[in-house]
This record gives sequence, C-alpha cells and structure tokens, in this order.
Amino acid sequence: MKFSVTVTLKENVLDPQGKVVQNTLQSLGMDNLKSIRQGKYFEIELNDNDPQKAEKKVDDMCKKLLANLIIEDYKVNKI
Repeated sequence: MKFSVTVTLKENVLDPQGKVVQNTLQSLGMDNLKSIRQGKYFEIELNDNDPQKAEKKVDDMCKKLLANLIIEDYKVNKI
C-alpha cells in the first residue's frame, strides 16, 4: 500500500525559504505571482493489506517524526 504525505508550514508561520523563491521568481519577470509556501513531500510504501491500519501507521509516522506539529500541518493521501 502506498501513501503520499505533504508537510507544510502552518499558515501563520513565516516561510523564509518560500519568500526567497517568490522574490527570485518575481525578479525573473513572473509578476502575477501572489505567494509561494515551501514544504516537504514523502512517498511511503507499506507491506500492509489493511488500509485503515496502514493509514494509521503513516499518520503515526507523521506525528512522531515527519512533521513538527507545533509549526507544520500534514496531509496523507493513498496513492
């Protein structure tokens, strides 16, 4: 079973890397750019036949290591 996990900074947390990318793109002439937020992307494949158990394991991975829950949100999707 395969899952994708997207981790992003919470909306109220400053994103200096995203701001640098935004400024660089705007300096390259992309003036219609409103904003960019940077994040992390993971693809996780598990040897598990039970979809609910597998998703719970991925959720636990996010809570324990992949995401800093104080400043980040995450989203899990089955691929």
